[in-house]
Amino acid sequence: MGDAPLHYNDEAGNSAAAQPYSASSAPITPRPPTPAAPTPPIVSLPPSQYHSPSLSRSPLLTPGGTNKKKSSTTTPRIIRTPRFITPLGSPLRKAIKLTKLDPQDAWLPITESRNGNAYYAAYHTLCSGIGVQALVLPVAFTILGWTWGIIHLTAAFIWQLYTLYLLVQLHESPENGIRYSRYMQLASATFGDKLSKVLAAVPIMYLSSGTCVALIVIGGSTSKLLYETLCGPNCSNPKPLTSVEWYLVFTCAAVLLSQLPNLNSIAGVSLVGSLTAVGYCTAIWAVSVAEGRLPNVSYNPIRAGTEIQRIFSVLNAVGIVAFAFRGHNLILEIQATMPSSEKHPSSVPMWRGVKGAYLIVALCLFPLAIVGYWAYGRMIPANGSMLTAVYAFHGQDVARPVLGLISSFVVINALSSFQIYGMPMFDDVESAYTKSFKKACPWWLRALIRTVSGFMCFFVAVAMPFLGSMAGLVGGISLPVTLAYPCFMWLKMKKPKRYGLTWCLNWGLGLLGMALSALLTAASLYLLIDTGVQVSFFNPQ
Repeated sequence: MGDAPLHYNDEAGNSAAAQPYSASSAPITPRPPTPAAPTPPIVSLPPSQYHSPSLSRSPLLTPGGTNKKKSSTTTPRIIRTPRFITPLGSPLRKAIKLTKLDPQDAWLPITESRNGNAYYAAYHTLCSGIGVQALVLPVAFTILGWTWGIIHLTAAFIWQLYTLYLLVQLHESPENGIRYSRYMQLASATFGDKLSKVLAAVPIMYLSSGTCVALIVIGGSTSKLLYETLCGPNCSNPKPLTSVEWYLVFTCAAVLLSQLPNLNSIAGVSLVGSLTAVGYCTAIWAVSVAEGRLPNVSYNPIRAGTEIQRIFSVLNAVGIVAFAFRGHNLILEIQATMPSSEKHPSSVPMWRGVKGAYLIVALCLFPLAIVGYWAYGRMIPANGSMLTAVYAFHGQDVARPVLGLISSFVVINALSSFQIYGMPMFDDVESAYTKSFKKACPWWLRALIRTVSGFMCFFVAVAMPFLGSMAGLVGGISLPVTLAYPCFMWLKMKKPKRYGLTWCLNWGLGLLGMALSALLTAASLYLLIDTGVQVSFFNPQ
């Protein structure tokens, strides 16, 4: 067949036949190149985020920040070049990542400042990981006994430390560059928006706002005890403050301290809280050792009447042990205060801080549980703690300054813990404002939010002061957040080899954690109904 002539349109739009090209033909003048499509606009960030340490060294992204508005012009497809061709810190890679950054992170108290380091992480983790719930551990030993008590405590410590490691590694995803700065964000990415609200919203809500309520009850009642200890039996005050008034004094101090702007700014507060937590844990078991065992102390485990009561009592004791380990709902938030990049991920300093913090946690919790059971045995109050046991059995023998020092440590630790557990609550309320108005909360609104939130917790504390006696139930409800959900999150996000060791381990621990949660919740409800709880609405003792 002969070659068909080629046709083209000239600038006037007329069609003309193109002559076949030959070496003798005149050179053809090339047409000017077609201009490239305009570069897509970069999402502008608030001024406070331009100099944020999180934007240095090729930052990772935050979920929900992708610009979904379609441009009227055609956007050229971006071809990702290999890392050995494009440096990590090049302007192109930074521009690509900035288009996906969520500007609201610079307006919220958890991610407002990313100047954190391993020391700050250790302070926050230790302050949130040790609390007065650890003083209840000897009560669990009265049911489990020596052998099973130590076994359960050791197994729970190793288990929660493993899931803590999973959360630290899941905070940032090298595959897509996303940082999950809040527990609910990671839960939503794993279970979906609807299912995560059902599974994780209620336990996390209690572990933040519910803990603040419990801290008001503990801080207020211990403040009253401190005043009575220092004042002595011959106190000249004719009208001492009531329990509600002491709750109010503690709440006012906590609200005043909560005006610090963000999570990084309370690192010093967390350090003080950590030191006081270690101080009162050590002082309580040291006083118990110094005073010696009580006469006729018995270590035989308490056995209920029927077989079903016996089983549920053991499960309730396991729930108390599980409740002693808290703070997993804050780990992602604490890690979010650190700068992070592909070359320098935040998981490295975070895990270093966590290891140091939980070494101290172990040095506090294990002696407290073992010495407490050794000193008091079955005589420790069933609905009490080591602090109440020290006052009940050694209140006349121990010097008042020592007892006052222990009580003051408990109050200061409660004030410090209120700040770190209240920060997610403040962050959630402020995020609703920033999403609606596309700007940061003004200082007066931020102060109002924190004041109202603090006094709402005070109202609940006055209305339901008996929440502290439901440690087993709370431990059962919140157990999946600590022991089960991180395993399922790892399976979904990392996708380990099917039927491999990691796959089997996480599936086994996750399912076991969910089963334990259901059993512990049922056992605690049964015991509360069977034995009863002193319910006194609006009547703190």
